[in-house]
Amino acid sequence: MSVSLTLTALDGVPTIEADHDLVAVVAAAVARSDIQLRNNDVLILAQKIVSKAEGRAMRLSEVTPSPRARRLAARSKKDPRLVELILQESTRVMRVREGLLIVAHRLGFVLANAGIDASNVEASDGQETVLLLPTNPDASAAGLRARIRENLGVDVGVIINDSIGRAWRLGTIGTAIGVAGLPGLLDLRGTPDRTGRRLRTTEVGIADEAAAAASIVMGQAAEGRPIVHVRGFPYAGRAGAAAELIRPKQTDLFR
Repeated sequence: MSVSLTLTALDGVPTIEADHDLVAVVAAAVARSDIQLRNNDVLILAQKIVSKAEGRAMRLSEVTPSPRARRLAARSKKDPRLVELILQESTRVMRVREGLLIVAHRLGFVLANAGIDASNVEASDGQETVLLLPTNPDASAAGLRARIRENLGVDVGVIINDSIGRAWRLGTIGTAIGVAGLPGLLDLRGTPDRTGRRLRTTEVGIADEAAAAASIVMGQAAEGRPIVHVRGFPYAGRAGAAAELIRPKQTDLFR
């Protein structure tokens, strides 16, 4: 049986600012792209537009670095104010080198610089501004899904997508940091393979796979395509979360 998955970057998404209604933005972009939303479609939103709408932009001029931030800034050659924000967003600093801090984020992710980024972050007053991850991306995804169902009358899955590096491979890859309405982790243990053998260890980061696919059509620089519509997602919806994808510390062989 053939399987088809269609990903479409939506047209005409405006520059998002604090307090923008992302559901209204989605509705307008879907209409402009000549797409009729259906139940079981998936919408994948770039983390940056969610963070912007939630007011997670921070002016560095408003940050006072702590002594620890200054020490780490000297080691990493980074702005002490940025390092202070990284520390505030993290539970542990794991590695430091010039230009980089690898941290355990308060949400459980292990990533560079606590996911704080200055690219494509506009400041109307010209002050140096960075963008933090959403406070609770799973809750953000669930809220967007609920409001889309209420306002647009369709039951869709929602993924919030960020570009994150990996320990053993070069290059960032789209990663689900918020999930609602579909599995984060797909547990295939106990299901048969083509020979009838029962799978014993297979768990699939299905939300990460969808996020990575969406990143191809989103782009990573000046493309301006931060919302992707997905049709044909081949797994049943459920009350999933990105938190499912975080490896428990007791099974982490590298920390």
